[in-house]
Amino acid sequence: MSVFRRSALSGACLLALCSHAFAQETGDDDGFDTSGKLLLTGGVSQVEGSAGGGLTPWAVIGGYGTRDQVGGNAFYTRVNVDDYGLDSYGVLVGLYDRVELSVSRQKFDTENVGAALGLGRGFTFTQDTIGVKVKIAGDAVLEQDSWMPQIAIGAQYKKNDQSAVLAFVGARDDSGVDYYISATKLFLAQSLLVNGTVRFTRANQFGILGFGGDLNDDYQPQFEASVAYLISRNVAIGAEYRNKPNNLGIAVEENAFDAFVAWAPYKNVSLTVAYVDLGNIVIADDQRGLYASLQVGF
Repeated sequence: MSVFRRSALSGACLLALCSHAFAQETGDDDGFDTSGKLLLTGGVSQVEGSAGGGLTPWAVIGGYGTRDQVGGNAFYTRVNVDDYGLDSYGVLVGLYDRVELSVSRQKFDTENVGAALGLGRGFTFTQDTIGVKVKIAGDAVLEQDSWMPQIAIGAQYKKNDQSAVLAFVGARDDSGVDYYISATKLFLAQSLLVNGTVRFTRANQFGILGFGGDLNDDYQPQFEASVAYLISRNVAIGAEYRNKPNNLGIAVEENAFDAFVAWAPYKNVSLTVAYVDLGNIVIADDQRGLYASLQVGF
C-alpha cells in the first residue's frame, strides 16, 4: 500500500474517531469547540476533494467549524458508469471558516476499454490532487438580509501517474493546476442553495487524461453550477452541471451533469447518492451511471 494511501486512510480513521467523540461533547467550555455550523451547510465532498457538490466546488469552507473553530472531513466516493469506474478518497481541514486545505486521490479504472485500447483490461490511471480554497467575501448562511453571496477563490494541483500513456493520446502534460472562483448563497427562508463556479483549466477529463492537447493547450474558462433544495433538516436534493474543455483530437470531451440526494443522519456523517452523466470518454459514448459518496467529519 502506498504512503499516500496509508496516510489518507489513517486520516480518515482519525477524523471518524474525532467526529464521533465530538458528537458526544456536552458543551464543556474547556473542551475543543467544534461543529458550530448548521447541518449540511458545509457541503459534501467534491470528486477532487474540495467542499461543495459532487462535481463542483462551492465557496463554503469544508467541515462544520465556524470563524472561531477548526473543522475537517474525510470521504470515499465511488462512480460506476457504463464502461469505467472511479474511486476517489481524501481528507480536508477547514481553518476558522476562512481557509480550506485538501488532499485526495482519484483512481480511474478503464475496465474493458483498456483492453480495446491495447492497455490491458482494468488499466488504471491514478491522480493525486492537492487543493486550497480561501473565502474572500460574504457569508452564504449568516448574511440573510443581503443578496451578497459568499465568494471564494481556489486552486487544485493535480498529478497523474501515466505520463507515457498521456503523451500517446496527445496530452501535453501529466500535471497541472486548476484555478477557480466560486459564489454560493443559501436562502434559508426558501431552503434553497445556489452556486456558480468559473474554473480556469487545461485538464482533460478532470485531469485523468492529462492536461492540454493537440487541439488546445491554453487555459480556458469553464462554467459550473449547482442548485440544492433542503426538503427536510437533514435531506437535500439537487443537480449540478460542469463544463469541460475539448483539448484532445483523439477523443471528444463532453460536459458533465448529475442529480443527487444528500442525507445526513447525524451531523458528523453524510451519504450522497447521484445519477451522473459524464458524456463521451475516449472511445465510449454516453457514460452514465451511479455516484455514491460517504463523508465523516466535524
